[in-house]
Amino acid sequence: MTDVKQRPFDALLARLVDVRPDEVRAMLVACAYFFFLMSSYFILRPIRDTMAVAAGVSKLPFLFLGTLTAMLICNPIFSALVVRYPVKRFIVITYQFFVLNLLAFYFLTRAGGNEAWLGLAFFWWTSVFNLFVPSLFWCFMADTFRSEQAKRLFGFIGVGGTLGSIAGAWLTGRLASRIGAVNLLLVSVTLLEIAVLIVVFFPAKQVRAAIGDAEPEEIDRGRIGGGVLAGITHVARSPYLLGISAFLILYTLGSTVLYFQQTEIIGRFYATKESRIEILANIEAAAQTLTALTQIFLTGRIIRWIGLGATLAIMPAISMIGFAALSASALGVTPLLATFVVFSVLRRGSNFGLTNPSMEALFTVVSREDKYKAKSFIETFVYRAGDQLGAWGYAGLAALSLGLAGIAGVAVPLSALFLAVGVSLGRRQAELATKTEHRLIGRTDDATLMAVRP
Repeated sequence: MTDVKQRPFDALLARLVDVRPDEVRAMLVACAYFFFLMSSYFILRPIRDTMAVAAGVSKLPFLFLGTLTAMLICNPIFSALVVRYPVKRFIVITYQFFVLNLLAFYFLTRAGGNEAWLGLAFFWWTSVFNLFVPSLFWCFMADTFRSEQAKRLFGFIGVGGTLGSIAGAWLTGRLASRIGAVNLLLVSVTLLEIAVLIVVFFPAKQVRAAIGDAEPEEIDRGRIGGGVLAGITHVARSPYLLGISAFLILYTLGSTVLYFQQTEIIGRFYATKESRIEILANIEAAAQTLTALTQIFLTGRIIRWIGLGATLAIMPAISMIGFAALSASALGVTPLLATFVVFSVLRRGSNFGLTNPSMEALFTVVSREDKYKAKSFIETFVYRAGDQLGAWGYAGLAALSLGLAGIAGVAVPLSALFLAVGVSLGRRQAELATKTEHRLIGRTDDATLMAVRP
Protein backbone atom coordinates (compact mmCIF):
# COMPACT_ATOMS: atom_id res chain seq x y z
CA MET A 1 0.00 0.00 0.00
CA THR A 2 2.88 2.37 0.75
CA ASP A 3 4.34 1.66 -2.65
CA VAL A 4 1.12 2.67 -4.37
CA LYS A 5 0.87 5.95 -2.47
CA GLN A 6 4.38 6.93 -3.54
CA ARG A 7 3.57 6.76 -7.25
CA PRO A 8 2.13 10.06 -8.54
CA PHE A 9 -0.06 8.35 -11.16
CA ASP A 10 -1.51 5.88 -8.66
CA ALA A 11 -2.12 8.67 -6.16
CA LEU A 12 -4.01 10.67 -8.81
CA LEU A 13 -5.96 7.57 -9.84
CA ALA A 14 -6.94 6.88 -6.22
CA ARG A 15 -8.46 10.38 -6.01
CA LEU A 16 -10.60 9.77 -9.09
CA VAL A 17 -11.79 6.22 -8.40
CA ASP A 18 -11.92 3.85 -5.46
CA VAL A 19 -9.57 1.24 -6.94
CA ARG A 20 -7.48 -1.29 -5.01
CA PRO A 21 -3.78 -1.80 -5.91
CA ASP A 22 -4.40 -5.31 -7.29
CA GLU A 23 -7.24 -3.99 -9.52
CA VAL A 24 -5.37 -1.13 -11.21
CA ARG A 25 -3.86 -3.09 -14.11
CA ALA A 26 -7.12 -4.82 -15.07
CA MET A 27 -9.08 -1.57 -14.79
CA LEU A 28 -6.67 0.33 -17.07
CA VAL A 29 -6.47 -2.51 -19.61
CA ALA A 30 -10.28 -2.65 -19.63
CA CYS A 31 -10.34 1.10 -20.32
CA ALA A 32 -7.97 0.64 -23.27
CA TYR A 33 -9.98 -2.32 -24.58
CA PHE A 34 -13.22 -0.28 -24.46
CA PHE A 35 -11.50 2.77 -26.00
CA PHE A 36 -10.51 0.99 -29.21
CA LEU A 37 -13.80 -0.91 -29.39
CA MET A 38 -15.96 2.21 -29.22
CA SER A 39 -13.72 4.38 -31.39
CA SER A 40 -14.09 1.68 -34.06
CA TYR A 41 -17.89 1.82 -33.80
CA PHE A 42 -18.18 5.61 -33.65
CA ILE A 43 -16.33 5.85 -36.95
CA LEU A 44 -19.32 3.96 -38.40
CA ARG A 45 -22.27 5.46 -36.50
CA PRO A 46 -22.57 8.82 -38.33
CA ILE A 47 -22.36 6.97 -41.65
CA ARG A 48 -25.26 4.72 -40.61
CA ASP A 49 -27.35 7.62 -39.28
CA THR A 50 -26.81 9.58 -42.50
CA MET A 51 -28.30 6.66 -44.42
CA ALA A 52 -31.32 6.74 -42.10
CA VAL A 53 -31.80 10.48 -42.67
CA ALA A 54 -31.58 9.93 -46.43
CA ALA A 55 -34.19 7.13 -46.25
CA GLY A 56 -36.64 9.33 -44.32
CA VAL A 57 -38.85 8.67 -41.29
CA SER A 58 -41.38 6.59 -43.25
CA LYS A 59 -38.74 3.93 -44.10
CA LEU A 60 -37.32 3.58 -40.58
CA PRO A 61 -39.79 0.92 -39.34
CA PHE A 62 -38.70 -1.34 -42.21
CA LEU A 63 -35.03 -0.68 -41.49
CA PHE A 64 -35.63 -1.59 -37.83
CA LEU A 65 -37.56 -4.74 -38.85
CA GLY A 66 -34.56 -5.89 -40.88
CA THR A 67 -32.32 -5.29 -37.87
CA LEU A 68 -34.58 -7.37 -35.60
CA THR A 69 -34.51 -10.22 -38.13
CA ALA A 70 -30.71 -10.06 -38.22
CA MET A 71 -30.64 -10.26 -34.40
CA LEU A 72 -32.90 -13.31 -34.47
CA ILE A 73 -30.45 -15.04 -36.83
CA CYS A 74 -27.27 -13.98 -35.01
CA ASN A 75 -28.27 -14.88 -31.42
CA PRO A 76 -28.31 -18.69 -31.84
CA ILE A 77 -25.00 -18.51 -33.74
CA PHE A 78 -23.45 -16.49 -30.91
CA SER A 79 -24.84 -18.89 -28.28
CA ALA A 80 -23.34 -21.83 -30.18
CA LEU A 81 -19.92 -20.14 -29.96
CA VAL A 82 -20.41 -19.54 -26.24
CA VAL A 83 -21.21 -23.23 -25.69
CA ARG A 84 -18.30 -24.52 -27.75
CA TYR A 85 -15.30 -22.25 -27.06
CA PRO A 86 -13.55 -20.73 -24.03
CA VAL A 87 -14.51 -17.11 -23.35
CA LYS A 88 -11.52 -15.30 -24.82
CA ARG A 89 -11.56 -17.44 -27.94
CA PHE A 90 -15.21 -16.85 -28.82
CA ILE A 91 -14.80 -13.11 -28.17
CA VAL A 92 -11.90 -13.01 -30.65
CA ILE A 93 -13.84 -15.08 -33.20
CA THR A 94 -16.83 -12.72 -32.94
CA TYR A 95 -14.72 -9.60 -33.43
CA GLN A 96 -12.82 -11.09 -36.39
CA PHE A 97 -16.15 -11.93 -38.01
CA PHE A 98 -17.09 -8.24 -37.86
CA VAL A 99 -13.68 -7.25 -39.26
CA LEU A 100 -14.22 -9.50 -42.28
CA ASN A 101 -17.68 -7.97 -42.78
CA LEU A 102 -16.23 -4.45 -42.77
CA LEU A 103 -13.60 -5.44 -45.33
CA ALA A 104 -16.34 -6.94 -47.51
CA PHE A 105 -18.30 -3.66 -47.39
CA TYR A 106 -15.12 -1.76 -48.27
CA PHE A 107 -14.28 -3.85 -51.35
CA LEU A 108 -17.89 -4.06 -52.56
CA THR A 109 -18.22 -0.27 -52.35
CA ARG A 110 -14.89 0.21 -54.14
CA ALA A 111 -16.03 -2.21 -56.84
CA GLY A 112 -19.09 -0.05 -57.51
CA GLY A 113 -21.77 -2.26 -55.95
CA ASN A 114 -25.41 -1.16 -55.87
CA GLU A 115 -25.40 1.85 -53.55
CA ALA A 116 -29.00 1.46 -52.36
CA TRP A 117 -28.64 -2.21 -51.42
CA LEU A 118 -25.21 -1.72 -49.87
CA GLY A 119 -26.57 1.18 -47.80
CA LEU A 120 -29.48 -0.96 -46.60
CA ALA A 121 -27.20 -3.88 -45.72
CA PHE A 122 -24.76 -1.56 -43.97
CA PHE A 123 -27.54 -0.05 -41.82
CA TRP A 124 -28.69 -3.52 -40.74
CA TRP A 125 -25.14 -4.78 -40.18
CA THR A 126 -24.08 -1.71 -38.16
CA SER A 127 -27.20 -2.00 -36.01
CA VAL A 128 -26.13 -5.56 -35.14
CA PHE A 129 -22.51 -4.53 -34.63
CA ASN A 130 -23.34 -1.68 -32.26
CA LEU A 131 -25.15 -4.03 -29.88
CA PHE A 132 -23.13 -7.24 -30.03
CA VAL A 133 -19.69 -5.64 -29.75
CA PRO A 134 -20.16 -3.49 -26.60
CA SER A 135 -22.54 -6.09 -25.10
CA LEU A 136 -19.82 -8.72 -25.40
CA PHE A 137 -17.37 -6.34 -23.74
CA TRP A 138 -19.68 -5.87 -20.75
CA CYS A 139 -20.42 -9.61 -20.58
CA PHE A 140 -16.69 -10.11 -20.15
CA MET A 141 -16.50 -7.35 -17.52
CA ALA A 142 -19.47 -8.76 -15.55
CA ASP A 143 -17.74 -12.16 -15.63
CA THR A 144 -14.44 -10.69 -14.47
CA PHE A 145 -15.52 -8.31 -11.69
CA ARG A 146 -17.88 -8.92 -8.78
CA SER A 147 -20.85 -6.70 -7.83
CA GLU A 148 -18.95 -4.61 -5.28
CA GLN A 149 -16.10 -4.01 -7.73
CA ALA A 150 -18.54 -3.18 -10.53
CA LYS A 151 -20.14 -0.39 -8.53
CA ARG A 152 -16.71 1.12 -7.86
CA LEU A 153 -14.95 0.51 -11.18
CA PHE A 154 -17.47 0.22 -14.04
CA GLY A 155 -17.99 3.97 -14.24
CA PHE A 156 -14.27 4.57 -14.70
CA ILE A 157 -13.91 1.63 -17.09
CA GLY A 158 -16.67 3.26 -19.11
CA VAL A 159 -14.41 6.31 -19.51
CA GLY A 160 -12.34 4.28 -21.95
CA GLY A 161 -15.38 3.73 -24.16
CA THR A 162 -16.43 7.36 -23.82
CA LEU A 163 -13.03 8.66 -24.86
CA GLY A 164 -13.08 6.17 -27.72
CA SER A 165 -16.50 7.46 -28.76
CA ILE A 166 -15.23 11.03 -28.69
CA ALA A 167 -12.16 10.05 -30.71
CA GLY A 168 -14.24 8.13 -33.25
CA ALA A 169 -16.78 10.95 -33.66
CA TRP A 170 -13.99 13.54 -33.88
CA LEU A 171 -12.09 11.53 -36.50
CA THR A 172 -15.25 11.03 -38.54
CA GLY A 173 -16.11 14.72 -38.44
CA ARG A 174 -12.59 15.66 -39.57
CA LEU A 175 -11.92 12.88 -42.10
CA ALA A 176 -15.31 12.38 -43.79
CA SER A 177 -14.77 15.13 -46.35
CA ARG A 178 -11.02 14.48 -46.72
CA ILE A 179 -10.75 10.74 -47.32
CA GLY A 180 -14.38 9.81 -47.99
CA ALA A 181 -16.79 7.57 -46.10
CA VAL A 182 -15.56 4.33 -47.68
CA ASN A 183 -11.97 4.81 -46.44
CA LEU A 184 -13.27 5.39 -42.92
CA LEU A 185 -14.16 1.69 -42.90
CA LEU A 186 -10.45 0.80 -42.93
CA VAL A 187 -9.82 3.12 -39.99
CA SER A 188 -12.57 1.29 -38.09
CA VAL A 189 -11.03 -2.10 -38.95
CA THR A 190 -7.62 -1.04 -37.61
CA LEU A 191 -9.07 0.13 -34.29
CA LEU A 192 -11.13 -3.06 -33.89
CA GLU A 193 -8.06 -5.24 -34.48
CA ILE A 194 -6.21 -3.43 -31.69
CA ALA A 195 -9.14 -4.24 -29.36
CA VAL A 196 -8.81 -7.91 -30.37
CA LEU A 197 -5.15 -7.94 -29.31
CA ILE A 198 -6.06 -6.46 -25.92
CA VAL A 199 -8.65 -9.22 -25.36
CA VAL A 200 -5.97 -11.86 -25.91
CA PHE A 201 -3.73 -10.39 -23.20
CA PHE A 202 -6.44 -9.23 -20.78
CA PRO A 203 -5.45 -10.12 -17.16
CA ALA A 204 -8.82 -11.62 -16.17
CA LYS A 205 -7.22 -14.51 -14.28
CA GLN A 206 -5.28 -12.17 -12.02
CA VAL A 207 -8.45 -10.23 -11.13
CA ARG A 208 -10.32 -13.37 -10.10
CA ALA A 209 -7.35 -14.62 -8.10
CA ALA A 210 -7.04 -11.23 -6.35
CA ILE A 211 -10.67 -11.32 -5.16
CA GLY A 212 -10.31 -14.79 -3.72
CA ASP A 213 -12.00 -16.80 -6.48
CA ALA A 214 -11.39 -20.48 -5.90
CA GLU A 215 -11.32 -21.11 -9.69
CA PRO A 216 -9.51 -18.15 -11.29
CA GLU A 217 -8.60 -20.11 -14.44
CA GLU A 218 -12.19 -20.42 -15.70
CA ILE A 219 -12.27 -17.10 -17.58
CA ASP A 220 -9.15 -17.89 -19.59
CA ARG A 221 -9.77 -21.55 -20.38
CA GLY A 222 -13.18 -22.64 -19.11
CA ARG A 223 -16.18 -23.05 -21.40
CA ILE A 224 -19.59 -21.71 -20.44
CA GLY A 225 -21.40 -24.82 -21.65
CA GLY A 226 -25.16 -25.26 -21.40
CA GLY A 227 -27.76 -25.12 -24.16
CA VAL A 228 -27.88 -22.89 -27.23
CA LEU A 229 -31.35 -21.56 -26.29
CA ALA A 230 -30.56 -21.09 -22.58
CA GLY A 231 -30.48 -17.31 -22.94
CA ILE A 232 -34.11 -17.23 -24.04
CA THR A 233 -35.42 -19.81 -21.57
CA HIS A 234 -33.59 -18.33 -18.59
CA VAL A 235 -34.98 -14.85 -19.29
CA ALA A 236 -38.51 -16.24 -19.57
CA ARG A 237 -38.20 -17.98 -16.17
CA SER A 238 -36.49 -15.23 -14.16
CA PRO A 239 -38.49 -12.25 -12.79
CA TYR A 240 -35.20 -10.38 -12.32
CA LEU A 241 -34.09 -10.87 -15.93
CA LEU A 242 -37.60 -10.02 -17.13
CA GLY A 243 -37.38 -6.81 -15.11
CA ILE A 244 -34.09 -5.92 -16.81
CA SER A 245 -35.75 -6.67 -20.15
CA ALA A 246 -38.66 -4.35 -19.31
CA PHE A 247 -36.23 -1.60 -18.28
CA LEU A 248 -34.35 -1.95 -21.55
CA ILE A 249 -37.53 -1.96 -23.64
CA LEU A 250 -38.73 1.24 -21.97
CA TYR A 251 -35.33 2.80 -22.66
CA THR A 252 -35.46 1.79 -26.32
CA LEU A 253 -38.98 3.13 -26.72
CA GLY A 254 -37.76 6.57 -25.64
CA SER A 255 -34.61 6.27 -27.71
CA THR A 256 -36.55 5.26 -30.81
CA VAL A 257 -38.90 8.22 -30.45
CA LEU A 258 -35.91 10.53 -30.11
CA TYR A 259 -34.12 8.85 -33.04
CA PHE A 260 -37.12 9.28 -35.34
CA GLN A 261 -37.45 12.89 -34.30
CA GLN A 262 -33.71 13.35 -34.88
CA THR A 263 -34.20 12.03 -38.42
CA GLU A 264 -37.01 14.52 -39.05
CA ILE A 265 -35.37 17.53 -37.37
CA ILE A 266 -31.90 17.05 -38.87
CA GLY A 267 -33.43 16.42 -42.29
CA ARG A 268 -35.40 19.65 -41.93
CA PHE A 269 -32.48 21.89 -40.95
CA TYR A 270 -29.57 20.33 -42.95
CA ALA A 271 -29.76 19.62 -46.66
CA THR A 272 -26.46 17.93 -47.63
CA LYS A 273 -24.97 14.57 -46.63
CA GLU A 274 -21.75 16.18 -45.39
CA SER A 275 -23.54 18.76 -43.22
CA ARG A 276 -25.69 16.02 -41.67
CA ILE A 277 -22.66 13.86 -40.89
CA GLU A 278 -20.94 16.89 -39.35
CA ILE A 279 -23.82 17.92 -37.04
CA LEU A 280 -24.49 14.31 -35.97
CA ALA A 281 -20.79 13.81 -35.21
CA ASN A 282 -20.68 17.08 -33.24
CA ILE A 283 -23.75 16.13 -31.19
CA GLU A 284 -22.14 12.78 -30.47
CA ALA A 285 -18.85 14.40 -29.45
CA ALA A 286 -20.67 16.75 -27.05
CA ALA A 287 -22.63 13.87 -25.50
CA GLN A 288 -19.51 11.78 -25.06
CA THR A 289 -17.59 14.69 -23.52
CA LEU A 290 -20.36 15.07 -20.93
CA THR A 291 -20.24 11.31 -20.39
CA ALA A 292 -16.47 11.34 -19.81
CA LEU A 293 -16.68 14.09 -17.21
CA THR A 294 -19.52 12.24 -15.45
CA GLN A 295 -17.70 8.91 -15.45
CA ILE A 296 -14.40 10.33 -14.22
CA PHE A 297 -15.74 12.48 -11.42
CA LEU A 298 -19.28 11.36 -10.57
CA THR A 299 -20.41 7.85 -11.54
CA GLY A 300 -18.80 5.81 -8.77
CA ARG A 301 -19.55 8.47 -6.17
CA ILE A 302 -23.20 8.85 -7.20
CA ILE A 303 -23.81 5.08 -7.06
CA ARG A 304 -22.16 4.97 -3.63
CA TRP A 305 -24.04 8.03 -2.32
CA ILE A 306 -27.59 7.39 -3.53
CA GLY A 307 -27.56 3.70 -4.44
CA LEU A 308 -28.03 1.77 -7.67
CA GLY A 309 -31.82 2.22 -7.88
CA ALA A 310 -31.74 6.00 -7.55
CA THR A 311 -28.88 6.17 -10.08
CA LEU A 312 -30.94 4.15 -12.56
CA ALA A 313 -33.75 6.71 -12.10
CA ILE A 314 -31.70 9.76 -13.17
CA MET A 315 -31.82 9.28 -16.93
CA PRO A 316 -35.57 8.45 -16.95
CA ALA A 317 -36.16 11.69 -15.00
CA ILE A 318 -34.16 13.64 -17.61
CA SER A 319 -36.24 11.92 -20.31
CA MET A 320 -39.51 13.04 -18.70
CA ILE A 321 -38.36 16.66 -18.62
CA GLY A 322 -36.72 16.50 -22.05
CA PHE A 323 -39.69 15.05 -23.92
CA ALA A 324 -41.98 17.61 -22.30
CA ALA A 325 -39.60 20.39 -23.44
CA LEU A 326 -39.38 18.92 -26.94
CA SER A 327 -43.16 18.81 -27.16
CA ALA A 328 -43.32 22.49 -26.20
CA SER A 329 -40.61 23.35 -28.75
CA ALA A 330 -42.50 21.63 -31.54
CA LEU A 331 -45.39 23.98 -30.74
CA GLY A 332 -43.09 27.00 -31.14
CA VAL A 333 -42.51 27.80 -27.47
CA THR A 334 -38.71 27.42 -27.73
CA PRO A 335 -36.29 26.89 -30.68
CA LEU A 336 -36.77 23.32 -31.92
CA LEU A 337 -33.23 22.53 -33.06
CA ALA A 338 -31.58 23.94 -29.93
CA THR A 339 -33.99 22.07 -27.63
CA PHE A 340 -33.41 18.82 -29.49
CA VAL A 341 -29.62 19.17 -29.35
CA VAL A 342 -29.57 19.98 -25.61
CA PHE A 343 -31.98 17.16 -24.73
CA SER A 344 -30.17 14.66 -26.95
CA VAL A 345 -26.78 15.50 -25.41
CA LEU A 346 -28.11 15.35 -21.82
CA ARG A 347 -29.99 12.09 -22.36
CA ARG A 348 -27.10 10.35 -24.09
CA GLY A 349 -24.59 11.74 -21.61
CA SER A 350 -26.55 10.54 -18.56
CA ASN A 351 -27.22 7.20 -20.25
CA PHE A 352 -23.57 6.43 -20.95
CA GLY A 353 -22.31 8.10 -17.78
CA LEU A 354 -24.78 6.70 -15.24
CA THR A 355 -27.38 4.30 -16.62
CA ASN A 356 -25.09 2.00 -18.62
CA PRO A 357 -22.56 1.34 -15.79
CA SER A 358 -25.47 0.83 -13.39
CA MET A 359 -27.21 -1.58 -15.77
CA GLU A 360 -24.01 -3.58 -16.22
CA ALA A 361 -23.80 -3.91 -12.43
CA LEU A 362 -27.23 -5.57 -12.53
CA PHE A 363 -25.71 -8.57 -14.33
CA THR A 364 -22.89 -9.18 -11.84
CA VAL A 365 -25.30 -11.09 -9.56
CA VAL A 366 -26.59 -13.61 -12.15
CA SER A 367 -25.03 -16.97 -13.07
CA ARG A 368 -21.99 -17.14 -15.31
CA GLU A 369 -24.03 -18.69 -18.11
CA ASP A 370 -26.60 -15.88 -17.88
CA LYS A 371 -23.84 -13.25 -18.02
CA TYR A 372 -23.17 -14.30 -21.60
CA LYS A 373 -26.31 -15.94 -22.98
CA ALA A 374 -29.20 -14.17 -21.22
CA LYS A 375 -27.37 -10.84 -21.15
CA SER A 376 -26.53 -11.03 -24.83
CA PHE A 377 -30.11 -12.01 -25.70
CA ILE A 378 -31.51 -9.10 -23.67
CA GLU A 379 -29.05 -6.52 -25.01
CA THR A 380 -29.45 -7.54 -28.65
CA PHE A 381 -32.78 -9.21 -29.51
CA VAL A 382 -34.86 -7.70 -26.68
CA TYR A 383 -33.28 -4.30 -27.36
CA ARG A 384 -34.19 -4.49 -31.04
CA ALA A 385 -37.66 -5.79 -30.21
CA GLY A 386 -38.08 -2.58 -28.21
CA ASP A 387 -36.93 -0.70 -31.31
CA GLN A 388 -39.67 -2.41 -33.29
CA LEU A 389 -42.32 -1.47 -30.74
CA GLY A 390 -41.07 2.09 -30.84
CA ALA A 391 -40.77 2.24 -34.63
CA TRP A 392 -44.23 0.93 -35.43
CA GLY A 393 -45.72 2.77 -32.47
CA TYR A 394 -44.21 6.01 -33.80
CA ALA A 395 -45.59 5.25 -37.26
CA GLY A 396 -49.05 4.61 -35.75
CA LEU A 397 -48.99 7.84 -33.74
CA ALA A 398 -47.81 9.74 -36.81
CA ALA A 399 -50.71 8.22 -38.78
CA LEU A 400 -53.03 9.70 -36.15
CA SER A 401 -51.53 13.10 -37.03
CA LEU A 402 -50.06 13.69 -33.57
CA GLY A 403 -46.88 15.24 -35.01
CA LEU A 404 -43.65 15.96 -33.12
CA ALA A 405 -45.39 17.63 -30.19
CA GLY A 406 -47.97 14.91 -29.59
CA ILE A 407 -45.55 11.99 -29.92
CA ALA A 408 -43.03 13.61 -27.57
CA GLY A 409 -45.89 14.09 -25.11
CA VAL A 410 -46.75 10.37 -25.23
CA ALA A 411 -43.12 9.59 -24.28
CA VAL A 412 -43.45 11.46 -20.96
CA PRO A 413 -45.58 8.86 -19.06
CA LEU A 414 -43.51 6.04 -20.57
CA SER A 415 -40.44 7.70 -19.06
CA ALA A 416 -42.20 7.79 -15.66
CA LEU A 417 -42.76 4.01 -15.85
CA PHE A 418 -39.13 3.63 -16.94
CA LEU A 419 -38.09 5.43 -13.75
CA ALA A 420 -40.19 3.17 -11.48
CA VAL A 421 -38.77 -0.04 -13.00
CA GLY A 422 -35.20 1.25 -12.52
CA VAL A 423 -35.72 1.92 -8.81
CA SER A 424 -37.21 -1.57 -8.33
CA LEU A 425 -34.30 -3.27 -10.12
CA GLY A 426 -31.75 -1.43 -8.01
CA ARG A 427 -33.35 -2.73 -4.82
CA ARG A 428 -33.48 -6.30 -6.10
CA GLN A 429 -29.84 -6.19 -7.22
CA ALA A 430 -28.76 -5.17 -3.72
CA GLU A 431 -30.57 -8.18 -2.26
CA LEU A 432 -29.04 -10.61 -4.76
CA ALA A 433 -25.57 -9.08 -4.33
CA THR A 434 -25.69 -9.72 -0.58
CA LYS A 435 -26.63 -13.37 -1.16
CA THR A 436 -23.91 -13.78 -3.81
CA GLU A 437 -21.23 -12.32 -1.54
CA HIS A 438 -22.22 -14.71 1.25
CA ARG A 439 -21.96 -17.69 -1.12
CA LEU A 440 -18.55 -16.57 -2.42
CA ILE A 441 -17.22 -16.03 1.08
CA GLY A 442 -18.36 -19.52 2.01
CA ARG A 443 -16.75 -21.01 -1.10
CA THR A 444 -13.47 -19.18 -0.47
CA ASP A 445 -13.44 -20.34 3.16
CA ASP A 446 -14.01 -23.92 2.02
CA ALA A 447 -11.14 -23.63 -0.49
CA THR A 448 -8.86 -22.25 2.20
CA LEU A 449 -9.73 -25.10 4.55
CA MET A 450 -9.01 -27.63 1.80
CA ALA A 451 -5.64 -26.02 1.12
CA VAL A 452 -4.46 -26.20 4.74
CA ARG A 453 -6.08 -29.54 5.62
CA PRO A 454 -3.35 -32.17 6.38
